[in-house]
Amino acid sequence: MIEQVFKFTITDDKIVERVIADENVHYNHMVFNKGEGLPEHFSNSTLYMNVIRGTLSLGLDSQNIHEYEKGSLLKIPENVKMNVKNLNQEVLEITVVKAPAPTK
Repeated sequence: MIEQVFKFTITDDKIVERVIADENVHYNHMVFNKGEGLPEHFSNSTLYMNVIRGTLSLGLDSQNIHEYEKGSLLKIPENVKMNVKNLNQEVLEITVVKAPAPTK
């Protein structure tokens, strides 16, 4: 078999899982219910955030929180302070691709 197969969890419960972490890319899958999210942190690579379902509430650096609906794909530069939350009733599901893979 030439291809590698990776699986991620299908759920409505909170999950933050690293699906792929190699020298080329990090691919993360996350599900958050209302009021859940990630701790505030700085991006450690250029990242691409894809909203699969729900609405992402995202604060970057000192700007106000913006909301992005399903079907949105965001590109966020390295070293940006991030506040990733679900402030809405519907379950939020996102994928985050870090490319190139972080070295730190």
